Amino acid sequence: MKLLLLLVVVLVGVWLWRSSRAHGPRRQGKAEPKQPVATPLDMVQCAHCGVHLPQSESHQGKLGRYCSADHLALAEH
Repeated sequence: MKLLLLLVVVLVGVWLWRSSRAHGPRRQGKAEPKQPVATPLDMVQCAHCGVHLPQSESHQGKLGRYCSADHLALAEH
């Protein structure tokens, strides 16, 4: 009878230990590295076709900015 009581006490103790461990904070493997935040680019609209593109990739003309040299030539010549 003592052995049965001891077994019940051990099982209850293990059950309580596991249930309290399951509700606690979980361990993460490795912290994921943070991605660098890209700075936003200045966007412009092509004066010929209306497409939006970064200002650094646009072509400056007398009447505005264009997405390609072809659109610059079509609009201003």
